[in-house]
Amino acid sequence: MINFFNKRFFILFIFPIILGGISVFSFQPFNLFLINFFSLPCLFWLILYVSKKSKSTYRKKPFLKNLFFLGTSYGFGFFFFSLYWIIYSMTFDDAFKIFIPFGLILIPLFLSLFFSIPIILTGRLIEANISSIILISLLFGLGDFCRSIILTGFPWNLWIYSFSSIIENLQLLDKLGFFFLNQILITLLFLPAALFFKNFNKFSVLGFIVFILFSNYFYGSYKINSSKKNENYENKLINFKIVTAGLNLSEFRYPIDVALKLIKLSEPKPEVKTIFIWPEGTFMSEYFTNIKKDKKIVSLFKKNFSKNHLIILGASTTKQLDNEVKYFNSLLVVDNELNIISQYDKRKLVPFGEFLPFESFLSKFGLKKITPGYTSFSKGEGKSIIEFQFNNIILKLLPLICYEIIFSNLVENDISGSNLIINISEDAWFGKSIGPHQHFAKAVFRSIESRKFVIRSANKGKSVFIDPNGQMIKSLEPVEAGNIELQLPIIESSNIKIKNSLIFYLLLITYVFI
Repeated sequence: MINFFNKRFFILFIFPIILGGISVFSFQPFNLFLINFFSLPCLFWLILYVSKKSKSTYRKKPFLKNLFFLGTSYGFGFFFFSLYWIIYSMTFDDAFKIFIPFGLILIPLFLSLFFSIPIILTGRLIEANISSIILISLLFGLGDFCRSIILTGFPWNLWIYSFSSIIENLQLLDKLGFFFLNQILITLLFLPAALFFKNFNKFSVLGFIVFILFSNYFYGSYKINSSKKNENYENKLINFKIVTAGLNLSEFRYPIDVALKLIKLSEPKPEVKTIFIWPEGTFMSEYFTNIKKDKKIVSLFKKNFSKNHLIILGASTTKQLDNEVKYFNSLLVVDNELNIISQYDKRKLVPFGEFLPFESFLSKFGLKKITPGYTSFSKGEGKSIIEFQFNNIILKLLPLICYEIIFSNLVENDISGSNLIINISEDAWFGKSIGPHQHFAKAVFRSIESRKFVIRSANKGKSVFIDPNGQMIKSLEPVEAGNIELQLPIIESSNIKIKNSLIFYLLLITYVFI
């Protein structure tokens, strides 16, 4: 047994995959964040072990190849177990079922490069000292940052998201920024490796970690409690109602049935001025121009909603731009006659889900985007904030459709001038997996970063009102259908732009000097 654990195959492949895999339990819905204080220190010593062995026992094998295998194995375990739910979206179209093995294997392998490259760069320099912990933390933080921006970016399950269930630890987000706190957390997670350094005070390491974590927690508790005392709900109030029907994706083929179910669950009261929030893709099988021509659907809206109502919903839309018809995944604000009051077109599109990369080439093989329709959606342009009047109040909303909520930079760049954030999503693509829970966690971060209320309506996902401190006020679970209603104060928008990315760059420079 001991010989097996000393085998190169176990050290470079099996053990790293296990370490990466167990890190998934630190995220939603498990929230066992303490497990990372074991996973990352073990990885540190594993890198050090492989580095030394490559110069002796493994010397016949290329040194960098060993480190590459180690990093790729760790990354594969991490992404395979945290993103396996991606393949659910490939089961709804027969044309994509053949790609399920590729999605299950190739996506985690590609994303594992954001671990293997930092480990390769670290390998030749790593020693059993604090400088090496700073070095590997720096490179892991840079890896997370690069993963968030390269190609279309995919900042899913960065290390800081393991704290999503303890909002007290996140209250510095608006002051220091998302990537700053992620970098600090990575360093803290690697620090327990120093407990096994020779001639090093182990109590100082433990004391430092405990001091930082508890100081941050107590500050967060103070921040939340003090903000409650200072809350002024005498501001202008708007009545919002989140509605979700828990529909299967196949049910969206029949727009009138979707409308009937959502209207029934909305329980509109003609005399109560209300804004209803329906999920993404309410009308996704038909373009909204066709929905508007359907007299039965228009009649349903006129009959059940009044002039006191507005409905925010997701729909597929078309526009004539530059003598070309373009298609968009849109968030619409409509009245009781389905007249569009305001429109936002999604800017961050999902590759293969909403657009087909290299479409002119791949379409020749019969491929298309996974969502309904053969033509790829176009990227939305123009203003990111939608503005309209309701109940004599000017509302300025920052819309985020589906996985746009995972991008911190969309909040940092665009939150200025808005009153609150609206997030609509279609989480039925994730199946009954951990996907909807991980997706919801991102909304908590966006509320704290912006210090705005977040209203989230997700079909088969978590629908929730989140306050500016990241606390859930009311919610519906992914398995529930119904509505939740709440009056929210319209907090005056600020023209101050958040530029926390600059603080993160300064932190990186500091790490380099250390």
